[in-house]
Amino acid sequence: MAQETLTSESPPAAPAQELSVVVEKPQVTEKEPQPSAPAPLPEPEVPEKPAVVAVEEEAVEVEKPKVEQKEETKITQSVSFKEETNIAGELPEPQKKALDELKQLIQEALNNHEFTAKPEVEEKPVAEPEPKKEEEEENKEEKKAPAAEVVVVETEVAEKAKAVDDDGAKTVEAIEESVVAVAAPPAEKEKEEPSAEVAPQSEETKEALVPSPPPEEVSIWGIPLLADEKSDVILLKFLRARDFKVKDAFTMIKNTVSWRKEFGIETLLDEDLGNELEKVVFMQGFDKEGHPVCYNVYGEFQNKELYQNTFADEEKRSKFLRWRIQFLEKSIRKLDFNPTGINTMVQVNDLKNSPGPGKKELRQATNQALNLLQDNYPEFVAKQVFINVPWWYLAFNRMISPFLTQRTKSKFVFASPAKSAETLFKYIAPEQVPVQYGGLSREGEQEFSVTDAVTEVTIKPAAKHSVEFPITENCNLVWELRVVGWEVNYGAEFVPTAEDGYTVIVSKTRKVSSADETVISDSFKTGEPGKVVLTIDNQTSKKKKLLYRSKTKPYSD
Repeated sequence: MAQETLTSESPPAAPAQELSVVVEKPQVTEKEPQPSAPAPLPEPEVPEKPAVVAVEEEAVEVEKPKVEQKEETKITQSVSFKEETNIAGELPEPQKKALDELKQLIQEALNNHEFTAKPEVEEKPVAEPEPKKEEEEENKEEKKAPAAEVVVVETEVAEKAKAVDDDGAKTVEAIEESVVAVAAPPAEKEKEEPSAEVAPQSEETKEALVPSPPPEEVSIWGIPLLADEKSDVILLKFLRARDFKVKDAFTMIKNTVSWRKEFGIETLLDEDLGNELEKVVFMQGFDKEGHPVCYNVYGEFQNKELYQNTFADEEKRSKFLRWRIQFLEKSIRKLDFNPTGINTMVQVNDLKNSPGPGKKELRQATNQALNLLQDNYPEFVAKQVFINVPWWYLAFNRMISPFLTQRTKSKFVFASPAKSAETLFKYIAPEQVPVQYGGLSREGEQEFSVTDAVTEVTIKPAAKHSVEFPITENCNLVWELRVVGWEVNYGAEFVPTAEDGYTVIVSKTRKVSSADETVISDSFKTGEPGKVVLTIDNQTSKKKKLLYRSKTKPYSD
């Protein structure tokens, strides 16, 4: 027995050692802040990893870094939304499964009218339980009554059984008769009880026969939640915003639908909120991938009158917020939500002369707008380009960078004032860039439009560059050019093909500064073949970006 007890007690000792090992593992990973960080979602904690990479590689099991590295590689590859397909059939299996699950949740919510509150539906369950409770109490009392009678019968029978003397058969018969006689009434009551319950069942069946209301119809940005491929594009935005966590995406959709009703989006579209801010936020042109470009010019708020009229009090800030949401809603309605369409935008944020962080009113309005956009407008930005960035904003961005996901940071591009135009040209063609940002897009263009391509040339420091436009027939040559930052010498002349012809000076060589003019537009009419030569002389120590384009028109005397 002693041996048996030892053997039976020895197994618990092994688990005790295993428990100590389990306790030691968390001690090795004490430095990991991640267990508390995943609460806001795993992505926001990605920026913190560089600071503890060495610790994680040593302490965490091999499997965890592998999973995280796969997620990071996927995120870094998704620099542009064009790389992420919106065609359901081309989605990876996990994402396809998440989309199907989200559709099921939405369909159930539509069937149950969860997106719209209906007081009538809520009143019915309140009225029904009361009579049921009364009926249950009555049934309990009725059931208790026969039980008491049976007890009485049993006592009576027991007493009669004790009173048996010589004639035992007769007393048994008497007992049987008495039991049968007393047991009969409960049987009748049991038959009566179902008849009493028939009435409420018939009422319930009548209510069941009433047809249930059809599923509600809910739309966002003019597109139903469950309809066709466009609906899939909308749902994928919410899924991507929540890292394809179905329940989180479903909650986000419900909150967005609720907020849109509270904010009055449908009526907001028709409100007249004025045009005082049309120079602050405006849409112009497209990037090289076809995304519409929205410009946010914060420097306009240097105008004290405009600033006061926009942010002086809560009412004015609320109006600004409604105007900003209205502008965004109208812009979204112009997007293409087909699976192969462009359904995101490029945001260009001009920080030149923008009010600093000391402007409390502007900061409050901006934070409020950002919160609404993050919560209710997921995955609508393909790229965030910040130009004319001051030093203090770069410092601010370093502070907030650890709280941004890698996916979000991959969309951010920052450019100093000297590099702003060059940075924009990486993503937006010069003919699409507004003239105030170094491009050639101007309002009221007649000779040239955004369909006329622009040629880009980089002129080296202390170097000359010539541009030739050949002319082979009677025509009117029209051209325009600009040098970003200028501070160069410019001249134009016509050189005929004939050897005995004379060179014609079209534009005398002169020095052009950035303050003189932004774009030079010129033309030359000729009836003989030759070429127009433009000369740009860069005498500075910095390279210059030259933009030009031309076209010919028929010309006859």
